[in-house]
Amino acid sequence: MSIDLLRARYEATGQGHLFSFWPQLSETERAALVTQLEALDIERVNRVYKKAISAEQGAGAAEEAIEPLPQGASDAVTTHPAKEAEWRETGLAAIARGEVGVLLMAGGQGTRLGSSAPKGCYDIGLPSHKSLFQYQAERIVRLQQVAQEETGKPVGSVIVPWYIMTSGPTRRETEEFFKTNEYFGLKPENVIFFEQGTLPCLTMDGKVLLETKSRVAVAPDGNGGLYAALRTPLSPTDKTRTVLSDLESRKVLMCTPIASTTASKQADCAAKVVPKAYPTEAVGVVARRGAKFSVVEYSEISASQAEARDPSTGELLFRAGNIANHFYTTAFLRGVAAFEDDLAFHIARKKIPHVSLPDGASVKPTKPNGMKLEMFVFDVFPYTSNFAVLEVARAEEFSPLKNAPGTGSDDPETSRRDLLAQHARFLAAAGAKVQEGVQIELSPLVTYSGEGLASVKGKTFTRSGVVSALEELDILTA
Repeated sequence: MSIDLLRARYEATGQGHLFSFWPQLSETERAALVTQLEALDIERVNRVYKKAISAEQGAGAAEEAIEPLPQGASDAVTTHPAKEAEWRETGLAAIARGEVGVLLMAGGQGTRLGSSAPKGCYDIGLPSHKSLFQYQAERIVRLQQVAQEETGKPVGSVIVPWYIMTSGPTRRETEEFFKTNEYFGLKPENVIFFEQGTLPCLTMDGKVLLETKSRVAVAPDGNGGLYAALRTPLSPTDKTRTVLSDLESRKVLMCTPIASTTASKQADCAAKVVPKAYPTEAVGVVARRGAKFSVVEYSEISASQAEARDPSTGELLFRAGNIANHFYTTAFLRGVAAFEDDLAFHIARKKIPHVSLPDGASVKPTKPNGMKLEMFVFDVFPYTSNFAVLEVARAEEFSPLKNAPGTGSDDPETSRRDLLAQHARFLAAAGAKVQEGVQIELSPLVTYSGEGLASVKGKTFTRSGVVSALEELDILTA
């Protein structure tokens, strides 16, 4: 596109100020700015801004009632042991048929944990010192093996592709981390990296901010940017291959073994939840907003709603704590594009460094001066045709890691404690005894969810240690 046409396009959308410093720019700077502006859908940016403002102000929309999940909308692992076994069998069969993939949102850095590296590279202090990436990679390796063995498939024939969404700042370091560690035992062709999108940072009245005279200020578009990123070409040289096309070529259907309620209920989207620990816990809950499923933030629920209990069970009515563990069919992911423009982005008002107009001085504001727009991954829930909820045991599935070491909750120490406690439960369930104070870390390569430990029955473990192979357990017995 010629510079005159590009300038005219931006003038027509009210964003012509982005060319304010054009006469001062070098040829290299001009080329960089043109590349950025050509790639930017400025008309969409304006639409997103207007819709976000309208949604925030509640323009033309009646307040919809917030209600707890209706009866029958949720299944619980803890109260359906027979169903749990059935779901596991169904899920493993789907994995063995190649219908299962994993999507990981890994765009964040470990800043709050005191690390500048991608959060997945973080070591929570396990005895093995495995990173979060390594731990999940080894769980996938083991899951492939379990599905293969339990369905009688040939060795190496079961594949669970892993799609890892990075952000711009974490992409290179994440890929290098995997290469350096030889993909932690997974085949490189089955680990697919893709990048979260960005949106320009805006002034309070919707004008795009310039970070420098030749560069637009941008920010990640939220974890809900996942859906658009699935449609973005994986390579600049091959515009036809996307995550969605890769999923479809592999004939993948999203689910996990225990969450195959999605298959049994023919759900197109589902969420795992855990019971809220107490009424005022600061966690969003899966509930109903009007006639549709939604994630309702804890701040949107009144004190009386938060305290309300089911008279027959005594359980909290708003109990389905969202843990951001979601499931989709590939068909649903493909269909998000049809209603994506109806989704309202959320506004985060921030202090955004920029250059001022018209003098071009660098500004580092001391109070919020602009906005970043982001979508949440659960914003698609109201658009599902058949939504399912699976309640799982908090101790088995949820130990958030978001606070700095030493905080005392949701930090590396609590995550490590919870994981090692789970491993002790695996051993106890298999018939072993673990003496008090003994900590045994079971590699995911040894067991995925407690299976394969029959040989420990009747044994007493008296020594702490890391177990990388089943035979190593004998070293830790009396």
